[in-house]
Amino acid sequence: MQVSLPGLAVCAFLLVSAYCSRGMLIIGLVASLAFGATAAMTLTSLGGSSPLIYTVFAALLVTAVAARRRIWFDLGGVFGSIRPVWILTSLMAYAVIGALLFPRFFAGQTSVFVPSKRGAVVEASLAPVSGNISQTGYFVLGGLTAVALCALLLHSNRIDQVRRGFFLWCILHIAMGVTDFLGKNAGAGDVLLPIKTASYAMITGAVEAGFSRITGAFSEASSFGSVSVACLAFSYTYWRKTKSRWAQGLAAILFFLTILSTSSTAYVALAILCVPVGLSIAASVFKGRVESDEILIAALMAMAGVAIMGISLFNSGMLEPFVRLIESTIIDKAGSTSGLERAYWNLKSVQAFFDTSGLGIGFGSSRASSWPIAVLSQLGLLGSLMMAILLGVLVRGLGNLRAWVDPETDAVVAGVRNAGLASILANSLAGGSADPGILFFIALAVVSATRVRARRSRERYEKWS
Repeated sequence: MQVSLPGLAVCAFLLVSAYCSRGMLIIGLVASLAFGATAAMTLTSLGGSSPLIYTVFAALLVTAVAARRRIWFDLGGVFGSIRPVWILTSLMAYAVIGALLFPRFFAGQTSVFVPSKRGAVVEASLAPVSGNISQTGYFVLGGLTAVALCALLLHSNRIDQVRRGFFLWCILHIAMGVTDFLGKNAGAGDVLLPIKTASYAMITGAVEAGFSRITGAFSEASSFGSVSVACLAFSYTYWRKTKSRWAQGLAAILFFLTILSTSSTAYVALAILCVPVGLSIAASVFKGRVESDEILIAALMAMAGVAIMGISLFNSGMLEPFVRLIESTIIDKAGSTSGLERAYWNLKSVQAFFDTSGLGIGFGSSRASSWPIAVLSQLGLLGSLMMAILLGVLVRGLGNLRAWVDPETDAVVAGVRNAGLASILANSLAGGSADPGILFFIALAVVSATRVRARRSRERYEKWS
């Protein structure tokens, strides 16, 4: 094991920042998501796997909750009041068993895609690999984090810590994105490279259609763009719910950073997320209840359209770089070598599902190019059903219990929920692992715990009325 000094320095910075914000565990965990290529250490015994710094904060959170004097009482409250936790623990157990047994039971019966020693992804026969341990470990840690976070949120109202953690995450992500953008356009290159200590392939100097790709604190533009979309979903939702000008400003900056990322994944995810926004504005128009914020959004979109048409009429050559960018990142992406290769990964992953009679090849056994396909191939039919139930909990959100929480809590929970769904959407477009990511587990815990607290408020009201 090799300890990363830059990673420890970033951890220390986040611990101090979270302590000053009066929420070291929750705020530190959420804020650490901004450092997507900073590893705390490198595990040479697991093929050079490098856990990111969020794993340190997740482990601290789980350990702190487990060390509480009333831990068994807290766990009883979690499992007794939050039914999705039973599904989550069953899924974790199934993932562990599948990772240990399925690669051995179905060895050689199907082909999978695993990273080689040179870093390239190669096709090979199914067999146990280091990813079975590392990827399953990340997934189990995420599940334990969700359980621990549920215990904290049920014990006391910590929604303000969640809010401050997510805003700190957005601010750090913006700061490093802007720093990377200014550094590359000033000719300084990747100025954030010293903190990128993960063992990933660092694609930080790429240029797309004449534009330097923004990577921030991540290893590639696709990862940065995906997280930008998740941050945008949180800040936009919070702004619409509370009319906060602070959140409005963050949303505007994050929107432009998403555009500057030149990531096809981010562009497609952003286009999909614009659909419910447009439907919401259209519904307000039909009801005759158009708000000032909706008028502002529609006016900005109209102004952008008029500006684009005016520029094209005045000098069409000015838009050629942007047209080439859209063509290279979206239109020509599917027919590129990378697009065809990833389509082949998905095809063989689906074939692996049928080759194992629907049981799956085991967590971490292979790589796909879409999160749902990775879940289907690695967790099989049973695991996919359990994952779908958990995703359904997140999609439902507070539902009709929204009336039993205060407006601030509703805004935070809705923002966290939408950030988790945006992350899942981005993973569905280009995710290679069946692990939905730590943001999914955080959102699941926040939604589930808040639903229980809202249900208790409703029951108290019905009892005394």
